[in-house]
Formats: sequence, C-alpha cells, structure tokens
Amino acid sequence: MRKNLLIFLVCIVVLLCAYRWGNVNFTEAGEVAMENIYSSITNFMFPTIGMYESAPGQLVYEDINGIFLPMLPTEEHSSVGTNGGTQNEESGTDEPKPGDVPSDSASPEDTQVANGTQTENVTEEGPSTEFLPTTESDTETVLPSTGLELLANLKKQVVINRQKLQDFDYLRQKFYQIDNSTTAGSDLLNIEKLLGKDVTIQSDVEGPQILIYHTHSQEGYKDSVPGDASTSIVAVGEYLAQLLSEQYGIEVLHHKGEYDVVDHAKAYSTARPAIQKILKENPTIEVVIDLHRDGVAEGTHLVTEINGKPTAQIMFFNGLSRTTAQGQLSYLDNPYIEDNLAISFQMQLAAEEYFPDLARRIYLKGYRYNMHLCPKSMLIEVGAQTNSFEEARNAMEPLAILLAKVLKTDKVP
Repeated sequence: MRKNLLIFLVCIVVLLCAYRWGNVNFTEAGEVAMENIYSSITNFMFPTIGMYESAPGQLVYEDINGIFLPMLPTEEHSSVGTNGGTQNEESGTDEPKPGDVPSDSASPEDTQVANGTQTENVTEEGPSTEFLPTTESDTETVLPSTGLELLANLKKQVVINRQKLQDFDYLRQKFYQIDNSTTAGSDLLNIEKLLGKDVTIQSDVEGPQILIYHTHSQEGYKDSVPGDASTSIVAVGEYLAQLLSEQYGIEVLHHKGEYDVVDHAKAYSTARPAIQKILKENPTIEVVIDLHRDGVAEGTHLVTEINGKPTAQIMFFNGLSRTTAQGQLSYLDNPYIEDNLAISFQMQLAAEEYFPDLARRIYLKGYRYNMHLCPKSMLIEVGAQTNSFEEARNAMEPLAILLAKVLKTDKVP
C-alpha cells in the first residue's frame, strides 16, 4: 500500500513540475494522464469498482481531477469511426461523422443521483429508467391514454445541481465533447445563455410545428436492408413523427427527401434549398430536426435499457461555424448559434434528469450543418451502425417525451 501511494505521489510531483517548468502540451496529454491516474487509484482503493456501471468511479475521477490536477483539461478527442462521414462545408469533402467518439463517452459522466428533491445531498444509487406505468406483474407496459398523462406521471431520476452548472469547466467537461476542429469558450457555453432562451413552441397554431428530415437518408443499422427505407433512419424518423403527433398533439412534417444518394459529400448543400423551401411554405414550423445515425468503431455498442427495452443512445450535435485553424467562418455564418446551443442543452439537461443513460455528451464541431436555417435547429444522432433497427426505434419513445417536455411544458427543464 505504501509503495503504491509513493508511486502516485511521485507521479503527481512529476506532472506538476512538467507543468511549471517543462514544455508539455497538457491539452493533449491531460486526458491520458488523468485516465492513468484514475485507473490506478480506483483499482487500488476500490477493488470492487467493476461491480458498478459508472457512478462511484466517476465521483472519484471528479475529486482527483478537481483537487490534485485542476490545471489539466480533460477534453476528449474523437477517434475515427466507420461511417461514410459528415460533410465539411468548407471543401465539400467528407469528414468523420460528428459523433465518431470513443465508446467511453457513451455513458453520462455529469449526473448526480439526488436524495429526494434536494440537490446538495447525493447518493450513489443507480437511477431508475422506468417511465411508463406497468401492470401488477410488472412485465407488460400499459401505455397511458394520452401523452399528457404520461408527462404528468414523469419523475426526475436525477437532479442536476444548477449552481454547479455555473462552473464553466464542469459544464464543458460534463456536458460537452469538443472536436479538435473547433473551440468553445464561456462566451458560448454560458449557463445563463443556455437556460435563458425560451425554447417552447406556440400551442395554438394550425400547421406543422416540427420539421423532421434526414440529410443522410441512406443511413441504416446492422440489420437494415440496403435500399429499404422501412429499416433505415427514415423509418426511425417516421416513428418519432407518429409519437409526437398522436401522443403529444404536436403536428410534424416528416420530409423524406434523399440528398446523399448521388454525392454523399455534398448532402448538406444539396439538401439546403429543399429545407429552405419547406420552411418558407410552412411558417408555423418552429423546430427543425435533422435525424441521423452515428458511425463508431465496430466494437462499440451504444445501447441502454429503458422501460425494459434495449434502447440506442442518442447524441445532440452542434456546429459552431468556427474552426481552430481559421477562427470564425464568415462564409458559413450562423446567426442562430446561441439558439441552437440553448435548445440542445435544454434537451440534454432534461435527458440527464429523466433518462440518465439515454444521451451521450453534446458533440461540438467546427462547421454549420444547415443549422442556420432555423433558430431551434437540432441535429440528433440515434445510435450507430452497430445498433439494431429496433434499438434505434425504441429510442424515439423517450426522445418524444423529452421533446414534448421541453417544447410544450417547461421553459427550463
């Protein structure tokens, strides 16, 4: 025990000396160092850590990072996935998919399980993921007669401390994954701005309120039939549209146009005129959702269980029209970046509190992805190519609940 403790202390001293006097790039090295220290400490101090999915280890990680190495950033870097790519609007060539992230980023690291309704005293109990009333045998789901009844019975499984969200480092590390292509500071990731926007939609309108479309309509899952839209991301979007309309009374226009068949690399620029035309012809649309599926390493399976169903994890994505190399991209101007960030964060916050294992961290990347066409624009990744179609379809049930919750009932979740 003394030997291991001595090794740990030596490592800390070496890192601090390197930071103070050495020429070390901590932006790249910080995460590696923290992961190694985290692994050593947790394995030494908590030999039963493997029995937990995440919570105890995450608390230890946070404490070590905050107390011993506050200067080391823990921003993760994406790995190359297997998907065809998301368009680089600058050159029209392929880039890795927005998600293309390590599998360890698939589980949430920023939630604290609350004791009752208090946010200060937390426990390490695993959150419940049930959200629908069940029969006495607890084996068959009984759907409520209306979505409003479901929302009325919905309870938070986790409570996020709002005061802690004012800490920029905590907010960035726990809610976001920032791609190497871009940068994001407290001017954008500001909790007052993120929660200050009213993202609710008008309740008394005649006409569609949400547009769902697919820049990459050909994306499918591990058991999808090539060329069969009924097993692709388009069918996932159709189910989401059905749930929003039938359960929650939100009229949806589901656009099934195909823009990645001829030239996948130019899908965003190809889709843009059609989406602009739809928005012009349907002025009641307030929310635009570009629904995708992600591309990850073949060994990664983005799945959780909600209400007894295997459910693909989702990820909200934002393009910042800003690259690390060039700074702000004036030719990809987006006047709605703050609005885009606000709606994705409020959705993420609701997901963390009501379905803690559903959403991966919000992914930030450097370009625009047509999110300038509407203030309340969302690009949502549903699972990846390693998920089944059923898992992706199941994810639309909690996603529909979150959309109804954020857009119809709460200014701030």
